[in-house]
Amino acid sequence: MRLATLNLLNGTSLSDRSVTPARLIEAVRSLRPDVVGLQEVDRFQPRSHGADLTRQVAEALDAPHWRFVPALIGTPGGQWRAATDEDDDSTEAAYGIGLVSRWPVRSWHVTRLPASPLRSPVVIPGTRQLIWLKDEPRVGLAAVVETPHGPITVGTTHLSFVPGWNGKQLRTFTADLRRLPGPRVLLGDLNMPPPFPRALTRWQVLAKAPTYPAWEPRIQLDHVLGSGDLPPVRGVESPQLAVSDHRALLVEL
Repeated sequence: MRLATLNLLNGTSLSDRSVTPARLIEAVRSLRPDVVGLQEVDRFQPRSHGADLTRQVAEALDAPHWRFVPALIGTPGGQWRAATDEDDDSTEAAYGIGLVSRWPVRSWHVTRLPASPLRSPVVIPGTRQLIWLKDEPRVGLAAVVETPHGPITVGTTHLSFVPGWNGKQLRTFTADLRRLPGPRVLLGDLNMPPPFPRALTRWQVLAKAPTYPAWEPRIQLDHVLGSGDLPPVRGVESPQLAVSDHRALLVEL
């Protein structure tokens, strides 16, 4: 059972800052996941050529069960509004998360995670310039998956960069996951380093590896957490891929 999480950076390759479907396909196929959680996912955005990136990943993996859920409608960093459940099938440009599974999905579950009401200071990478950023709404997506070894709940999310607020979001989402059948696995970019995910949830840490930045990872922002009677971990991988400024994180159970 191979479970992976990948922050797509909307499919961007850092080699030339372009979005190329062939590179995205190469990246996800190299992981060989049974289930993969995706963050920073575009749907119908001009910067990614109007593509539905979750669909592209699913087709690349020949995985028939997938879903994209928007966190916002509009342009990240530009004009946008918080997405609602009514926007799932919208044809407007959207940005959010996705979950793709080779195995059948019994049910899907969405948790809306509002943005922090406060702006937060952020240092622009490669500079000493400090800016105050407005937070964006987030969302959690879970699937009850019928694996060959029985049902398992798999969730994915991309949490706020605002310290403390992301911890509140993590507690909210894991509380919702606990209402679904176990065992459970959370795949995601939690925007916090160890030991905070474990301390906030008391869930098992299934993978320890730095994931950011991809070219010289120094910190783990991407996590795989487990709850319940899970099989033992057989291996952990954190490869640099053809896309994204994060490394993927993959666990084999």
